[in-house]
Amino acid sequence: MARIDQTPFAVEITGLTHDGRGVARRADGKAVFVAGALPGERVMASQTGRHRSFDEARTVEVLTAAPERVEPRCPHFGTCSGCALQHYAEDKQILAKQNVLMENFERIGHVTPERILAPLTDASWGYRRKGRFSVRRVEKKDKTLVGFRETDPRFVADLRECHTVIPQIGQSIPALAALVDGLQARREIPQIEFIAGDPTPDFNGIALTIRHLVPLTDADKSAIVAFGQAHGFAIFLQPAGVDSVHALWPAEPRLAFSLPQWNLEFLFRPLDFIQVNAGLNGKMIQHAIDLLQPRADDRVLDLFAGLGNFTLPLARQVREVVGVEGEAGLVRRARENAAHNGIANADFHAADLAKDLSGESWMKQGFDKLLLDPPRSGADFVLAQLPLKQFERIVYVSCHPASLARDAGFLVNERGWKLRAAGVMDMFPHTAHVESIALFEPG
Repeated sequence: MARIDQTPFAVEITGLTHDGRGVARRADGKAVFVAGALPGERVMASQTGRHRSFDEARTVEVLTAAPERVEPRCPHFGTCSGCALQHYAEDKQILAKQNVLMENFERIGHVTPERILAPLTDASWGYRRKGRFSVRRVEKKDKTLVGFRETDPRFVADLRECHTVIPQIGQSIPALAALVDGLQARREIPQIEFIAGDPTPDFNGIALTIRHLVPLTDADKSAIVAFGQAHGFAIFLQPAGVDSVHALWPAEPRLAFSLPQWNLEFLFRPLDFIQVNAGLNGKMIQHAIDLLQPRADDRVLDLFAGLGNFTLPLARQVREVVGVEGEAGLVRRARENAAHNGIANADFHAADLAKDLSGESWMKQGFDKLLLDPPRSGADFVLAQLPLKQFERIVYVSCHPASLARDAGFLVNERGWKLRAAGVMDMFPHTAHVESIALFEPG
């Protein structure tokens, strides 16, 4: 392949891609996606990649700035891949995500919502309570790096701070890197995960899970424990797969978060999936319930239920709710959380929702409403199997607008449902991640 000509060139930015890059056209008409550029701007760009139908580039100079351009808060913006939109005014970020959702509905699903829901937002800084840092010992720099990947994913960003993760973690990254750098196993620690619940008397509610590829020495364990005690972090070790995770300090840390609106407390494990934005999560649950309009005598089906994030709040308002989740460990903890909160009208089942479900007992039970919150791959397979005529309403929470648009197309164009409303929720401010919600009713 011929070398890429990196000579800067001027382009007019006419739009924004789904991953937060500016859209432009080269002189020959070929599309080019420009990192760091915003709609309405004229920039000097340098090409970084070449593909058959589009090129990739980065902004080297802003010739004419958009009114929405702001100064990024983080000094690592543009190098670290954790954020893509810090240079874009916050009120414009969420509108850009709304545009992505609507474009996906039109282009992929060939559907249009009857009503666009007002965007749902919450705190935009210090919100991220769950994540994974990559770790790499760089001999040439004689240091250990801890952070998210760079925009070039071959490299780990050398972070001094992070403004989107919870402050106790974002301000402790240099100390965490120094800890690892002082360990004998520093070359054998590939990642550190963090997760935060509510504070307890023993620690501040934040847990770190350190993945290590070799057994840790007693000296290394002592250093890690001392770090945890100094910062108030619970420490877990992961020598192999997920099942190998175990507490190092304290002996039995209690991880939990509350949803006070429903008088609920969720107990969880350090690698469990929880929604990353605690403030938005509470608003999202209420938003979904408002759209579902549950009645006291309803039976509700909650698919991809996880720990019961939607299931247990719904249980406070309906006759019965059935949660179905593919990961057996999450199902076990969902049942435990129902018991922990004194909820007897929530039933949980483990099932792979991407496979044949005809033999599942819960499939044969009648329901009034359906709520689902699938992974990025969406819910096309399970929707095709469900007897949809039983449902009065479907509320679909999505973390990937393309799969939501595809599934909306199936419901509307093949099964005759109506897409009554849809909107976006800013679960991940300053990133290009689009969280959305849609309401369907029978035609």
